[in-house]
Amino acid sequence: MSDDPYRDTEAETDEVTLGRIETEVALLMRFGEATRRATGTAEHRVLDRAAYVILRHLDAAGPQNVSALAARLNLDGSTVTRQVSALQRDGLITRTPDPSDGRGTVISPTATGLQRMAAVRAARTRLYGDMLGDWPAEDRETLAVLLRRLNAALESRNRSR
Repeated sequence: MSDDPYRDTEAETDEVTLGRIETEVALLMRFGEATRRATGTAEHRVLDRAAYVILRHLDAAGPQNVSALAARLNLDGSTVTRQVSALQRDGLITRTPDPSDGRGTVISPTATGLQRMAAVRAARTRLYGDMLGDWPAEDRETLAVLLRRLNAALESRNRSR
């Protein structure tokens, strides 16, 4: 038994809090997917989730080879290769020889890919603006900061495995 009478209470409180976080994250993923599917506007449907994430990353980070893209997205290289092939087939990315390794290729978004990505991003931004419109600006900023921290923690955990 601990000499500190608050220790068990703190541990129990932390356990309850972590359980609430787990529940809220599970619901966030479920409701986020349901919202994506239920949104009727065509702008939300011009790209699937994988294509959107790849194009967002390429837009932010610049051209990448499949290995770098897979590492950044914490995905298997074969999965990214399939996704990139579909993007290429749809004219959303191009492949060019990798200047640092002539055996490989570098993936870059096309103008069409960037336009579609921008349309989805704008539609999602409007959607979140509508949903969070009655939240104070400070709360929206806090949510953005905390979600970024959560994603960074998830990314760090996944990379260390």
